[in-house]
Amino acid sequence: MAGINYYNILRYMQKGNIGVTTENIFPVIKKFLYSDHEIFLREMVSNAVDATQKLKTLKEQGEFKGELGDLAVQVKLDTDKGTITISDRGIGMTEEEIDKYINQIAFSGVNDFLEKYKDNANNIIGHFGLGFYSSFMVSKKVEIITKSYRDGAKAVKWSCDGSPAYEIDEAEKEDRGSDIILYIDDDCKEFLDKQKIQELLNKYCKFMAVPVAFGKKQEWSNDEKKMVDTAEDNIINNVEPLWTKAPSNLKDEDYKSFYRTLYPMSDEPMFWIHLNVDYPFNLTGILYFPRIKSNIDLQRNKIQLYCNQVFVTDQVEGIVPEFLTLLHGVIDSPDIPLNVSRSYLQSDRDVKKISTYITKKVADRLQSIFKEDRKQYEEKWDDLKLFINYGMLSEESFYDRAKDFALMKDTDGKYFTFDEYKTLIEGAQKDKDDTLVYLYATDKEEQYSYIQAAKDKGYSVLLLDGQLDVPAIQMLEQKFEKSRFTRVDSDIIERLIVKDDAPKSTLTEDESANLSSVFRSQMPKLEKTEFMVEVQSLGEQARPVMITQNEYMRRMKEMSRFQPGMNFYAQMPDSMNLVLNSDHPLVKRVLDDCKANTEEALKPIEAELKGQEARLAVIRQEQDKKKYDELTQEDKDQKAEAEKAVQEQKDKKQGVIAEYAKGNSIVHQLIDLALLQNGMLKGEALDKFLKRSVDLIK
Repeated sequence: MAGINYYNILRYMQKGNIGVTTENIFPVIKKFLYSDHEIFLREMVSNAVDATQKLKTLKEQGEFKGELGDLAVQVKLDTDKGTITISDRGIGMTEEEIDKYINQIAFSGVNDFLEKYKDNANNIIGHFGLGFYSSFMVSKKVEIITKSYRDGAKAVKWSCDGSPAYEIDEAEKEDRGSDIILYIDDDCKEFLDKQKIQELLNKYCKFMAVPVAFGKKQEWSNDEKKMVDTAEDNIINNVEPLWTKAPSNLKDEDYKSFYRTLYPMSDEPMFWIHLNVDYPFNLTGILYFPRIKSNIDLQRNKIQLYCNQVFVTDQVEGIVPEFLTLLHGVIDSPDIPLNVSRSYLQSDRDVKKISTYITKKVADRLQSIFKEDRKQYEEKWDDLKLFINYGMLSEESFYDRAKDFALMKDTDGKYFTFDEYKTLIEGAQKDKDDTLVYLYATDKEEQYSYIQAAKDKGYSVLLLDGQLDVPAIQMLEQKFEKSRFTRVDSDIIERLIVKDDAPKSTLTEDESANLSSVFRSQMPKLEKTEFMVEVQSLGEQARPVMITQNEYMRRMKEMSRFQPGMNFYAQMPDSMNLVLNSDHPLVKRVLDDCKANTEEALKPIEAELKGQEARLAVIRQEQDKKKYDELTQEDKDQKAEAEKAVQEQKDKKQGVIAEYAKGNSIVHQLIDLALLQNGMLKGEALDKFLKRSVDLIK
């Protein structure tokens, strides 16, 4: 065993407790414990409320024999001395209790009290024993003058300037309870402003369970011609807020009045849910359905989270599913896991349980309104739709519930459940592949002619004009069996729901190509818009020219607004189709007129074009027999020369047709009519259209 250092072995086997000194902890508290220094006032008043609630519990248990008297917590501001004083008539402290609960950081008296009186304790807030020390975030010195409720107790004064040193002396105090005197630091003078303190008390303390007084109530004095203080305390809080009362004792006006208290500038809510559960967690509250139509972001952060009537935060995404952050109201629960400064939520499995419960209650409430008064529900649907769509998109479990009370609205203003609408359209709106086609419009006025064309065919058209309707139909296409949604202007009516194979055009290939060239050459150059031209046989009664937009591309561009990963779609130009009806008399007239005016000029060009195309076909046929690496430079040059010659003749042909089309007023009128129908004719082009229209009817 020679050479072994027994001292080192023993040293590493020592056991003990890590000590935390005030010298180390004060800078941490001052800088990092609380995200916002203003929370000190909430903590001070909360401690005073706790002390009062403890006394009430002792009275109920028969351990305190005295009179409770006035239990209001007093908050006093002295700008001359630079102090804020928070006074209570609660249980107070003895010198031994000060040493135990104040001098030893994070050893909370609440924990001891809750353990002893856990079955009867009134609403007591603190758990960590750190709330008192938040006072040093704004104070250069803090004093406690306190006297215990116990018989024969002496008053004690504790004083500390934020360093490890403190002093405890005897003091003069007639009544039980505690006065906390904060000497506000020079860099926190904003907290010596009366309006600021009033604002903070209203934010954090307006529903605390014990009256909180700040100053005196005021009234107008005719003698002094100004508002003057009265003898009555100015109580800033409501100790029995609406959510603490039994729903059976409340009327609609009570809920509306409370909503106005929470949100003075808001419109009246549509309806509300009163939450009240005590197992497997404690939760109370009232959630209101506001009137929301188009802007999601501006409606967020309207739910206030409380812990035993003490405001914690309005950032409730952790406990409320994302889509429910559109609701307004209050949630109060002592079981919500908070961080040490009670400023925000910590992750916890109970949070998920609470979130699931709230989602279920919201769905149940909507379901009951739908069943009990469908007419009222339909009247509110336009305000509800955004909320319900958001819920179905973000929460699978909510879709499973909402599919029974989510509605579809058609362009005639009639409402249907998903199942009702499917039954309505499945007889007429299945295509040849047995797929059920849901036609929809996003603007009744702009898409009127397309809607009317669909109705003339016996089809129903939905109105989907909400902010989240496009993402919603993406979801519904996945949920509904063998179904698709198609906007009513995405194609000609005959192709929206294809029943049979399309009729073949009577035009030759050259005639179709020439007709397409006539119109394509005169299409306007619009920013971020590309036009494709196609010829279809639609019958003499159908419109001569229409503009449609591909459903897939348009939907992808719209979806790119919601999904950043799809930004490349947003950068792509709009792809529009100009559909020419080869059966319409006006289109036939254009074709005949084009032939009559260009035939002679096109004959030599077309002859040369056919010759060059034949030559190119022979070259390609010969070269296709060789592998690419077997082609000589001469072979490549020969093919390129032939392709260039073909393109030159095509360009000549296009030039002749374009020159003819430029002077044809019917071509321009038909194009402008199609653009006008889609809201795409503006400015100078619109002015020319109006003048041409007058000339055509002279």
